[in-house]
Amino acid sequence: MPLKRSNPATDFEEIDRWDGGVGWIAHPDESMERASHALAVDGAVWVVDPVDAPDVDDLVGEFGEVEGVVVLLNRHYRDADRIARRHDVPVYVPSWFDRPDDVTAPVRGFENGLPESDYRLLKVVDSFGWQEAALYDGETGTLVVPEAVGTAPFFRAKGERLGVHPMLRLTPPRVLRGFRPERVLVGHGRGILDGAGDALSTAL
Repeated sequence: MPLKRSNPATDFEEIDRWDGGVGWIAHPDESMERASHALAVDGAVWVVDPVDAPDVDDLVGEFGEVEGVVVLLNRHYRDADRIARRHDVPVYVPSWFDRPDDVTAPVRGFENGLPESDYRLLKVVDSFGWQEAALYDGETGTLVVPEAVGTAPFFRAKGERLGVHPMLRLTPPRVLRGFRPERVLVGHGRGILDGAGDALSTAL
């Protein structure tokens, strides 16, 4: 099983469907299990850290029109530029991120949360070239964390449902403590859709 596919995806596997969105893994045979998500807010869709795949627009389109593409980790630009240009929307990044050099779509910074939504922005990591944010919607209990925690095998020790990134195990991000989300969506692997609060607390 390859760690990460560099060739274009030919299909995708749907994951993490709930009333407020859906996720997918564009290369299901990758051991890194790079996951992408579409968050629906009042008929607008925010595509998060996407890896492109054929027909993924049909999946996203079930929830509304794409409002923007969001990047929550400075290593997760993935196919953000391609999808943003296809939908003629900007790429949104936290205002404290370094600006990308290879994104040709308009890039917009945001500080407190996604515009016109209940998703607030959390600063997770900002050190040694690692810039990571998370999104949390207290109304729906949805927490989106791109890298600090994950469910792919690389992240989990024996018996864990959700694991902290190996590079952060000695210093798990404090900003995530105290949350009791209904679901945790991650950038690597399937999300935790039941018992998410306990899984997050145990991981941290």
